[in-house]
Amino acid sequence: MAEGLAGCLPVLDRAVKAHLEGRLPFPRLPERQLALLQHVAGHDGVTVQSAADALGMIPNNVSALVTRLTTAGLLERRQDEADKRVAHLRVTTEARRRIAEVDGLVTRRISAALHTLTEGELGALGSALGALVALGEALRDRAL
Repeated sequence: MAEGLAGCLPVLDRAVKAHLEGRLPFPRLPERQLALLQHVAGHDGVTVQSAADALGMIPNNVSALVTRLTTAGLLERRQDEADKRVAHLRVTTEARRRIAEVDGLVTRRISAALHTLTEGELGALGSALGALVALGEALRDRAL
């Protein structure tokens, strides 16, 4: 099963990325910038340290990504009221618009592909969704 997933997941990822090529009216972000932007979008007000921990990255690297995304107008960095050394991150309206556009393109592509599957295949995928989410969480676990 591990071998099958290791072979299948990159194919799915490449297919989604290939679908996005040429369809976005803005440049596609590098993988780490995108991961940070998506994390902040789901965790409004997160700190650089917390984002680094969640993404398994070094805080200095996350700070450099924050600087790039802030310069691009996609992230806001707000100083903590109590501790001026701490910054809270928020995505901008433009970032939310871009994320929604990408999510819409990806969702429509996957939906179209799902319509080509048999009822049995759809049922199997539906049953596997919870397990795939749990697998993702286990893979992010640094203790493994």
